[in-house]
Amino acid sequence: EKHISIQRYLADLEKLADLKEDEKKPCPLCPEEKFKACYSHKLHRHLQNLHWKVSVEFEGYRMCICHLPCRPVKPNLSGDQTFSKMGAHYHCIICSATIARRTDMIGHINRHVNKGETESRFITVPAPKSSHEVLKESATDVQVLPNYSTPHKTDSYFNPKMKLNRQLIFCALAVLAEERKPLECLDAFGATGIMGLQWAKHLRSSVKVTINDCNENSVTMIQENCHLNKMKVKVNSKDDDNDEAMGDGAEHTDTIEVTKMDANVIMHLRSFDFIHLDPFGTSVNYLDSAFRNVRNLGIVSLTSTDISSLYAKAQHVALRHYGCNIVRTEYYKELAARIVIAAVTRAAARCNKGIEVLLAVALEHFVLVVVRVLRGPSPADDSAKKIRYLIHCQWCEERIFQKEGNMVEENPYQQLPCDCHGSMPGKTAVVLGPLWSGALFNTGFLRRMLFEAVQYGLDEAQPLLKTLVCEAECTTSKHFSTHSPYDENRQEECGVYIKTPNTSAESSLVPGKRKNDEVIRNTAKRQKSENSAEHPAFYYNIHRHSIKGMNMPKLNKFLNYLSEAGYRVSRTHFDPMGVRTNAPLAQFKTVLLKYSTPTYTGGQAEGPLHLTEDVQAGEQVQAAADGKAEGAEFLEVAAAVFTKDYPTHCAAD
Repeated sequence: EKHISIQRYLADLEKLADLKEDEKKPCPLCPEEKFKACYSHKLHRHLQNLHWKVSVEFEGYRMCICHLPCRPVKPNLSGDQTFSKMGAHYHCIICSATIARRTDMIGHINRHVNKGETESRFITVPAPKSSHEVLKESATDVQVLPNYSTPHKTDSYFNPKMKLNRQLIFCALAVLAEERKPLECLDAFGATGIMGLQWAKHLRSSVKVTINDCNENSVTMIQENCHLNKMKVKVNSKDDDNDEAMGDGAEHTDTIEVTKMDANVIMHLRSFDFIHLDPFGTSVNYLDSAFRNVRNLGIVSLTSTDISSLYAKAQHVALRHYGCNIVRTEYYKELAARIVIAAVTRAAARCNKGIEVLLAVALEHFVLVVVRVLRGPSPADDSAKKIRYLIHCQWCEERIFQKEGNMVEENPYQQLPCDCHGSMPGKTAVVLGPLWSGALFNTGFLRRMLFEAVQYGLDEAQPLLKTLVCEAECTTSKHFSTHSPYDENRQEECGVYIKTPNTSAESSLVPGKRKNDEVIRNTAKRQKSENSAEHPAFYYNIHRHSIKGMNMPKLNKFLNYLSEAGYRVSRTHFDPMGVRTNAPLAQFKTVLLKYSTPTYTGGQAEGPLHLTEDVQAGEQVQAAADGKAEGAEFLEVAAAVFTKDYPTHCAAD
């Protein structure tokens, strides 16, 4: 039963006093020694001013202040408990706890609400069934708790800003589902279960989805969301070995398994074809478990949200979590992706497994990495060799990976293409890493992801995937081809599975260990043959290297200028003003300077400054500066050029 201090109206408190037949009525919430019995008009003022006005309201009920000896105080030296000296307090309507201060009581109720605990233990208080908000994403309905977008205030965290992340992961799983069926998939950190529900609802019988979470409230929320989407639920926990089937799917016959255990435990106990890790913060604590039992040629995807450390805002945290030394650079987002892949590679190598990076995305809120697992010590060794250190010049931000080998070089600055160390005093470069030095994308896999995104109508993922395909091929968007990735003449699109004309699920795989080993060897040969065609590492920001007092060309035109100069070039999703190219920084600046215009020309058309005469003039001055003309001869050449082109501005100079 609820406490007498919890009432709906003030008249209900007065009715409690009417139970006495005496003419003078005592206060029902105060002991006799504190407030003696009085007449009705005085008792009404007492209840209104000392109890009702300082009450705490929740769901139509008032938790009035109580002066009765309801709980013992701290025992004294003799061990006795004194009830008569008990101070004023409130009784919680939800958990029946006693709180002394009114502000503490309000905070106590708010904590219940944030956790979704709005049902009272008392029968007289109705449970608010409409407190859960229902959100819809990709034809999937999920119930969310209050403050669902604040991870510190709720157990079932749901971030609407991660919709793009969920779509990319779904596309990767859909591509894998086309290769082999059925797949055993694990969402290790379910929260609301939105990701696993989307997998089961759209891919149907192609996948067997397991949603895990270690929080009891989250597991309950996942089960309710499964019933909301008319899915069957199979509950399995660490303490209970007997599986219990719950719910009846009226529309869908697919079953989702919901488990309540630690993510490391379930990945140690069971094997999966597809594993997704999305913890709050870094995911390095779960990599060893993820790669221990993942099946061969399976996929592991992980989302890291510890961007403060990955984006070099907390460099000591990056050193502690990833064992990597970093600084803030113009290419910090790609640096973050390579840091995560290096940690993934080391974890896979400890389990005698190698990786093939299929996708690496670094945006404002997260870093997403999708890798394919290759069993065996040879792929593990090949992957581990791609972890190198990076030499970064802090003056011009030129960068280059260190050469392979264990021999110590006398002058590491010689590896940098720039000559800042010779012209600047002191130390000009830092060593960053260890980092992943291999490719960040698989073009064939990305094309298939784009095809699946179009098939399922994932509009937000399609523009990003098109950019990723162009970035992987290092081409501009005008050269982007839209042919289907499932052409019959390309039997080995990703170099892993061979698609056969048979439509059965089992026959689409290459059976037998011997043929499987042949496929892996063919994959290694294909990777070695495509090493020369890999996209260039890192990118340059065109604004970072702009010339003061000059108008830069438009970015798309500048890409065409670099391409005409004979370099591979593309845009990058890491930076909207970034240019990925194999051109050295010196050549990058030369082309940028060549096609920039002075700011005082009054809106002159973009292009080389006086396309014929000024290029020749610039070459004359450059030749003079390179040492072909010295002393007075250099001054004569420069004065003649500038006086000819700008007689009014530069004659005196």
